[in-house]
Amino acid sequence: MKHIGTKPLESERLLLRAFALSDAAAMFQNWAGDEEVTRFLSWPAHQSASVSQAVLADWVPRYADERYYHWAIVHKGVGEPIGSIAAVRVRDEANAVAMGYCIGKKWWRQGLTSEALALLLRFFFVEVGVNRIESWHDVQNPNSGRVMQKCGLRLEGILRQGDRNNRGLVDTALYALLAEDYFMA
Repeated sequence: MKHIGTKPLESERLLLRAFALSDAAAMFQNWAGDEEVTRFLSWPAHQSASVSQAVLADWVPRYADERYYHWAIVHKGVGEPIGSIAAVRVRDEANAVAMGYCIGKKWWRQGLTSEALALLLRFFFVEVGVNRIESWHDVQNPNSGRVMQKCGLRLEGILRQGDRNNRGLVDTALYALLAEDYFMA
């Protein structure tokens, strides 16, 4: 892999960009403060914008590392972040990244998360040169799986009690896409 860090990416409706400290209020209001949004995630809903500010204070300095990939999902019509998408795990030894994402419920079921993930599939396969992109979801959250399927990731199996999130120990569905399949499509 040729690590190049978090760089701006754009689609018809979205701008994916690095987070800034000034994004804390939008982060809290649009997704991070909502317990329904974080129900299937491994971190709890933020109790205030100051929690979002502290999270961003941790994330922003990491952009100096070219192996750090974390984007704010900015809807062009809104002009502020409505969610986030990141390589939550980078495995150089396997030439692979694992993706994670969340978006505010006001923007659910509009194809925006799939649009963001599709941008990153192209970025990681074409520009970074990964061989495998994977992601997983709590089996009780099938909408997340639909995002993966829409982008061409294939179900590889169910990991019984394979992860822990805000619901506790949960079964997870593992999806992946290989570079050879991406370029053949």
